Amino acid sequence: MNPTVGPLTEVTCVRRDSFVVSGPDGQILPGGDLGVYVRDARFLDQFELRVDGIEPRPLAGGLVDADRAVFHGYLPPSRDHDIDPAVLITRRRLVDGGVHEEVVFANNGEVAVELSVEVLVGTDFAYIFDVRHGRRLRRIPPVNTAGALVFARPDGDERLQVDVTVDGSEHPVVGASGLIHIPIEVASGQSRTICFDLTATDVYGTSPPQRRCNGFHTAISVTAGPSLPVVRCSESAFARLVSRSLDDLEGLAVDDPDAPGDRFAAAGSPWFLTLFGRDSIWAALMALPFDPGLAIGTLRALARRQGTRDDPDTEEAPGKILHEVRRGALTDRGDLPPNYYGSVDATPLFVVLAHEAWRWGVPPAQIEPLIPHVEAALAWMTSDGDPDGDGFLEYARQGGRGLANQGWKDSGDGIRFADGRHATAPIALAEVQGYAYAAARGGADLLAAFDRPGAEHWRDWAAAMAVRFREHFWVHDDRGPYPAVALDADNRPVDSVASNMGHLLFTGILDREEATAVGNRLRGRDMDSGWGLRTLSTDNGGYNPLSYHCGSVWPHDTAIGAWGAARAGQDKAALALLEGLVRAAPSFQYRLPELFAGVPSGTSPDPVPYPTACRPQAWAAAGALLLVRSTLGLDVDVPAGRITLRPMHPAPFEWLEIRGMPVGEGTVDIRWDGRISVAQHGTDLVVDVVHR
Repeated sequence: MNPTVGPLTEVTCVRRDSFVVSGPDGQILPGGDLGVYVRDARFLDQFELRVDGIEPRPLAGGLVDADRAVFHGYLPPSRDHDIDPAVLITRRRLVDGGVHEEVVFANNGEVAVELSVEVLVGTDFAYIFDVRHGRRLRRIPPVNTAGALVFARPDGDERLQVDVTVDGSEHPVVGASGLIHIPIEVASGQSRTICFDLTATDVYGTSPPQRRCNGFHTAISVTAGPSLPVVRCSESAFARLVSRSLDDLEGLAVDDPDAPGDRFAAAGSPWFLTLFGRDSIWAALMALPFDPGLAIGTLRALARRQGTRDDPDTEEAPGKILHEVRRGALTDRGDLPPNYYGSVDATPLFVVLAHEAWRWGVPPAQIEPLIPHVEAALAWMTSDGDPDGDGFLEYARQGGRGLANQGWKDSGDGIRFADGRHATAPIALAEVQGYAYAAARGGADLLAAFDRPGAEHWRDWAAAMAVRFREHFWVHDDRGPYPAVALDADNRPVDSVASNMGHLLFTGILDREEATAVGNRLRGRDMDSGWGLRTLSTDNGGYNPLSYHCGSVWPHDTAIGAWGAARAGQDKAALALLEGLVRAAPSFQYRLPELFAGVPSGTSPDPVPYPTACRPQAWAAAGALLLVRSTLGLDVDVPAGRITLRPMHPAPFEWLEIRGMPVGEGTVDIRWDGRISVAQHGTDLVVDVVHR
């Protein structure tokens, strides 16, 4: 795989709970968000290479895989009569819990060269939210320069230390200012390699991998995780998008520290590289056809932390699924409690994921221990999740430092009326009622399958929810009916036209006529930017293409809308949204960001980036995988012994195939090229093909 180069200004390598953000030339310079991060702490904010007093001039560089990058540069000719540069400099970076970086100096000239190599190293030991909010912290001087450059946080007993060691040079000079000076000589036609290893230590200890200089390719040839399916497609951009997304999800997969072996997807780098209830659930749900183990690991990690008591400060409640977890030595600097439960949608989505994992064939022996947690989550929906007893799930901030909005659009201005006014809490979000409907129906199936009481109660509750939703959420404008984004504190419909309605399509809460109305709204020019689905209509007050939640495009949101539209038979809407993301992908080197601006495609040759978007982001990456499922109309129900395929019409591609898709105890290959071909290995399910 070749490194990618593009217009973006930062390159992020990520592996589990560590990541590096650098410039496109590989340099890490102080003063911004660049740096080396482990568990929400920035261990270095400077790692700057200079040769003979100047920075190498960049040629090309970028990602190789989620955790690797390569950067090429050169030195200008040193002699006046030389035209071509002689020294090529290649930086090869591997993130593996720390950082291993090899710098190769290749002399292609006719004479030997003597080079004065310098690396400036520094840190501020900033917490991730210090960085996000642009807070400037004092610089930390090294505490040791004997044999290695060592920085340590100088307060109390919390351990926070970073060691930088050098290999490949017999005479490095390490200075008290954080400058490493390495004089080298490179013969004509030869190369020299200098290796730098960064090891981070915090309250969780140190676990540096075994590395060796000049071992870059050997070190990265071993990868963790399951063998994943392969997707091929007549549209190379789509195939590359899926491949990059699978790689990024592997890079973002983190072992639960309380139960190593249970993996979940950390939400995204740099700001959210941790367990998020909503984000991790959605990523696992979207990735289910590729990695069912991610679903069961996510469910277990969240079940371990499911609420058991009422705590207004953290917003914990019995049965509630948390919003996010923060780990590391600096969580006292956080904006939220380290274990925070302020999410109204994670709890029903937990049940939805458990049901889908069971249908996909995750063994009953793995699902059964989760059933008590499913029951507790269902119970929360009609207790703390519905404090006024009106039959709708709603939220209002309890603690003094919690989130004002607690759905996926959780910025302070994320829920607005059509005229731009902010909605007041308690707020009942439209999509959350759809999630609750799907959770009640799926939860009922699980209870019945595992001989637990309550299945009929939850089926009746879901049916009543559909009626309530129809009566209270639907509004009209000059284009006809649509579901309001929410109900406010006075039970008034919050009448903005927002992308939230697209999430309703997959839940089953809408009838055919209602689904048609939603599908038509999603593909309107006010909502479809040409690159993807806007979060808010351009016709509504408060629309801003660079607003976090009021006009931007979120790839996961677009993918959910496409999936739901395809499931509901709204193929024109599904096709438009899918094609928009595929068109946008090359501009981001096939690594879709958390979000980008809602600027229409007809006015810009590329989608306009959002300035502080996470990249990679778990549900943005997983959204590309959901598009595979949407295209094929793929649904699996192992307990019922059935695979259903409803290919999108018209087809977005000439052909599409997925090989090695895990289903139950076996795998399935599917090819669609106008006809559906299915080969099963270790499974014997009935295959239904439904043509539109």
